[in-house]
Amino acid sequence: MNKLDLTSYIDILSACRLFTGIDEQDLPAMLTCLDGNHIHVKKGNPIIVEGDPARFIGIILTGTAQVIREDYYGHRSVMTDLQPGDLFAEAFSCAGLSTVPISVFAMTDSDILLLDCHHLLTSCSNSCDFHNTLIRNLLHEIARKNLALNQKIRYMSEKTTRDKLMAYLSDQAKQNHSDTFTIPFNRQALADYLGVERSAMSAEISKLKKGGIIDTQKSTFHLL
Repeated sequence: MNKLDLTSYIDILSACRLFTGIDEQDLPAMLTCLDGNHIHVKKGNPIIVEGDPARFIGIILTGTAQVIREDYYGHRSVMTDLQPGDLFAEAFSCAGLSTVPISVFAMTDSDILLLDCHHLLTSCSNSCDFHNTLIRNLLHEIARKNLALNQKIRYMSEKTTRDKLMAYLSDQAKQNHSDTFTIPFNRQALADYLGVERSAMSAEISKLKKGGIIDTQKSTFHLL
C-alpha cells in the first residue's frame, strides 16, 4: 500500500457520505490520522476476497467495482455495484468480524482508499474533532445500505422472473423521477442481482418489449 496523494481525489472524497460535514482543508490531516492508504487494482482483479481480515473500510476513488457473494458451490450473487465515492466492507469491520464474508472485484481499473476501522472508531491521542462526525456518518451509511438490502430482498421474494424484473425497473424509474433511466448493471450482473438465470431474464425482457411494456437498449430502459 502507498500513502495517499490526496490532491487527485479531493472532489471524490468531499462528495463521499463518510466525510459529510468535514471541510476539504481538513481532509489531509484527517486521513493521516486515520492511516489512509491507497491501492490501484486492475480490471477483473479482487480488491478484497472472502476470508480476508475484516479490518479495512474501503472507498472507491476511481473506477467501478462489484460486491460479490458466492455460496459453497460457487454460485455467484451480485450484492451491489460500487461507484466513485462509495464505501464497502464497513459493516463487517464495525461488527468486529474476524474475516469478511464477501468479495469485491474491480470492474474497471480502480483506485481505492483503505481506512483502518480501528483508527476511525477510536479517538486518537490528538483528540481530533472529526471522529464524532465520522462515526455519525458511518452509522447513517450502514443504515442506508440496510434499507437497500431490504429492497433487494423484496425483489428476490417476488415469485416470477418477470415480477422481480418489473419490481426493480419500477423502483429505478421512481428513484430517477423518469420513465427512461440507465441501470448500473449489464445483463449478467442484473440477473445475478435479482437471483435469476440470465437466459430466463433475457426471455422476459424480450416478451416485455414485444408486449409494448418496456423498451431497452443495453443498460438503458424506458417504461412505456
